[in-house]
Amino acid sequence: MLNVTLYTRKDCKLCDEVKADLNDLQSQYPHRLAEVDIESEPVLLAKFALEIPVVEVGPYSLKSPITRQKLQMTLGAASDRKGQLEKLGDPEYKMKIQKGKKVTTGDRVSFWIARRYLLMLNLFMLFYVGLPFLAPTLMKMGAELPARAIYRIYSPLCHQFGFRSFFLFGEQVVYPLAEAGMGGVKTFEQATGIANLNDPYSPTRFDARNYIGTDAVGYKVALCERDIAIYLAILLFGITFGLSGRRIKSLHWAVWLLIGIAPIGLDGFSQLLSQFNWPWLESIIPYRESTPYLRVLTGALFGLATAWFAYPNIEESMNETVQYYAKKFAVNQASQ
Repeated sequence: MLNVTLYTRKDCKLCDEVKADLNDLQSQYPHRLAEVDIESEPVLLAKFALEIPVVEVGPYSLKSPITRQKLQMTLGAASDRKGQLEKLGDPEYKMKIQKGKKVTTGDRVSFWIARRYLLMLNLFMLFYVGLPFLAPTLMKMGAELPARAIYRIYSPLCHQFGFRSFFLFGEQVVYPLAEAGMGGVKTFEQATGIANLNDPYSPTRFDARNYIGTDAVGYKVALCERDIAIYLAILLFGITFGLSGRRIKSLHWAVWLLIGIAPIGLDGFSQLLSQFNWPWLESIIPYRESTPYLRVLTGALFGLATAWFAYPNIEESMNETVQYYAKKFAVNQASQ
C-alpha cells in the first residue's frame, strides 16, 4: 500500500477537495493517507503556507493547484515504482521501508534537538564563554578551589597566557607585553615581575600561563582575549539570528574567508612566526606582539563571520530534519 502525505491546515477548502479526490481514487490505487498540519510546526508553516495543499507520494510531489488527473498520474507512477523496487528486491529500499515503519526514541530525540538546536547552541555558548568570567569572580570572593578547577578545565582549550588575557577586579583590564607597544598601561612584566616573555622557548612562559593574579593586579579570565571575542561574537550572532526569525541568509564563503579567516590568520600567524627566533625569518617577518585591540577585533570578526556562515546552513539542515520527522510521525500514526 502506498503512503500519501498531505500537508494541510484548518479551514483549507482546497485541501478538502484533494482529500475527496484521494478518497475516490482509493479503490484504484490503495493508499494510506497521512495528514500533516503545517500549523503544528513553524518550519512547516513558513515553507508551505502559500503552497498548500501539497501532496507527497514516494519521491513525487504535487503543489496547488492539484487536479484529480494529476493525483491519478502521480499515484500511478508511485505505484509502478513501488512495484518495480519490490520486484528487484533492492536491500536499500527494504531497509528504508523497515526504518519508516517504526518510530524510535532516537527519532524523537533527533526531532526534539532539530526544533531547539538554536536555543541549545546559544545556551552552550553562554555557558562556555561565561564560565571563564566566573573563575576570577570566585578568586575575588576567596573561593580558590572551584576557581582553580575552572582554570584547569579550560587549560587544554586555551594557552591562558596572562599577557594575552583579560583581568577583573584589578588596576587594569589587560597587561600586555612591552613589545606590544601600548603606551599608558602597566606591562605584564611590570605588574607581575615575570620577565623574558618575548622568547617562546623561555621557561617563564609557563609562569605566565599559570599566573592567575592578585588582589592588586586582578584575576585572569580563564580564556584569552581572542577566544573571548570569538565566542562572544558567535553568541551575539546566535541571539540576533533567533530574534530575526532565522531569516538571515548565509554569508558567502568568499566573504567568510575575507573578513573571518584572513584577519585572524594574518595577525595570529605573523605574530607566531615572528617569535620563533629563526635568523632567516627575521628579515621577512620582524618580531611583533599583537595588541589586545587586534586580538579582540580579529577574534570578533572570525566568530561573527563563522556563525554568519554556519548558522543559516545549520538552520536549513534542521528544517529538513523537522519536516522529515513530522512526516514520519504522521505516516506512523495513520498506519495505527
